[in-house]
Amino acid sequence: MFDRSDYKSFDLTSYLAKTEIFIVPRSNVTPSNITATHKELTYYLQADGLEIDLPVSFLPKLSYSAQQYWYLLPLGELRLLELTVYLPINTNDVDLEESRIAAIKSALTWHKQLSLQGVGSSTNTANVLIVDIQLMNKNAVNNNSFGAQSDKDSYIAKPPMTSIAHSFGASYFTKELAWDINNETPLLQVFSAQDWQNILTTTQTPNDLWRFLDYHRQQLQKSMVSDTPSFDSEQALLAEFMNSAMLFTRAIETDNALIKAGLQDKPNAALVTMSLAQKSRNATAQLYLQHMQQAAVLWSELSEQMNKWAPQQPINKAEVNISSYPLGLQQLLNESLFSRHELIRTLYNHPKQTPAMIESGYVIHQHSYESLGRHYLLIFYGKSADAKHNRALIKPNFAKIAQDVATRLPLAELHHVIVLGIDFIAEQGETYIDIDTWIEPVTAMTPKERRLTKQLQRMSQQQAQASTGSQKSSKDKLPEIKLNINIPARKKS
Repeated sequence: MFDRSDYKSFDLTSYLAKTEIFIVPRSNVTPSNITATHKELTYYLQADGLEIDLPVSFLPKLSYSAQQYWYLLPLGELRLLELTVYLPINTNDVDLEESRIAAIKSALTWHKQLSLQGVGSSTNTANVLIVDIQLMNKNAVNNNSFGAQSDKDSYIAKPPMTSIAHSFGASYFTKELAWDINNETPLLQVFSAQDWQNILTTTQTPNDLWRFLDYHRQQLQKSMVSDTPSFDSEQALLAEFMNSAMLFTRAIETDNALIKAGLQDKPNAALVTMSLAQKSRNATAQLYLQHMQQAAVLWSELSEQMNKWAPQQPINKAEVNISSYPLGLQQLLNESLFSRHELIRTLYNHPKQTPAMIESGYVIHQHSYESLGRHYLLIFYGKSADAKHNRALIKPNFAKIAQDVATRLPLAELHHVIVLGIDFIAEQGETYIDIDTWIEPVTAMTPKERRLTKQLQRMSQQQAQASTGSQKSSKDKLPEIKLNINIPARKKS
């Protein structure tokens, strides 16, 4: 049995008064609990943080710590260097700025040396430096750079510390550090610790974070070429990005592809409304953004809940699908802000169904608006014991259901089918949601397999139409011919 406290609680009735585009959860989403979603990045971490030593030519008297992290995100590699510089609390502004420039130049030199070895030089790699300036009590400061590990440990263990809020902007790199930037070395994108935290808080998802980093890199390169700063601060650039139509570009591309594939009849109404609001700078655009961020938090929490009960070390891997492994959780977290919004909106629409549908259960197909090949099948369990979609009947057949959807879905790009079995539980005035999960990886069909599958589907439809027509046309019974169609199972890679 699952502990009820582990279920996610929703105020479903309050949602009924809202428009279909809005997502208004019961719990308040504040910067502090949005920050908790930063741990999503840890699911993409390829190795534990590596402590490194920076070139000492720029750091003769600075105490610092530097950690390198490597994340394999859905859209590319993120190589992150976190650099913390420790200074006396009475450091004046001039010395503080000199120390900051020295720290950045040291990191740039380290980055250039690493790039010459081919590390992080791929066009699909984002190289990021996070600079944190910590002011410490005078008695806690060691005036020498870190040497032995014991010296470092004794130094860091002495609080208190005050983090200095600072920002850069494009002009900082076109003027102060222009000599360090050239076309031969992959660009190192630099952020303050405060700006980086705000970027993570605002973008929410790995893919939207990656898109902002790409936009930031483009603007830096533009500034270097024109010698004219294209943005005043990282926060101003972030606000510009989040309030632009660029936030919906991928979703619109996916939406058009779904229509072309015949999986949708018309564009997604919510996507049209929200993207037009962004494009026209409508006053509701900021509200839509807040709703997407709220939905992103809820989807993150639900994803962790769905992954929580999966065995981490299965005895027989052949009997356990990918949802038992971190890659399964990644498939759920790979969704963008808008894609998460649509998935959460589908859940919140459940109480609006007819009592008969809620009692018997029903099925909804939903698509990822981030990856065309990720398809969701949401099965809302029926309440009655003899319901067609009863949990006890449906859950044991998840694998078969997923494979059947993978076979019949006419989408060449299909790579994963995700089956969600959803149960709403009302108890003591609260509504809880429990979700069973099955994630089925799909091998792409060959052109011949797709052609044969579509032919079999047409024959099946024609048979059904012919059978219906014959029953209405005449009382005379003609000899009955049964056509059994077996669709071949998909090949596994």
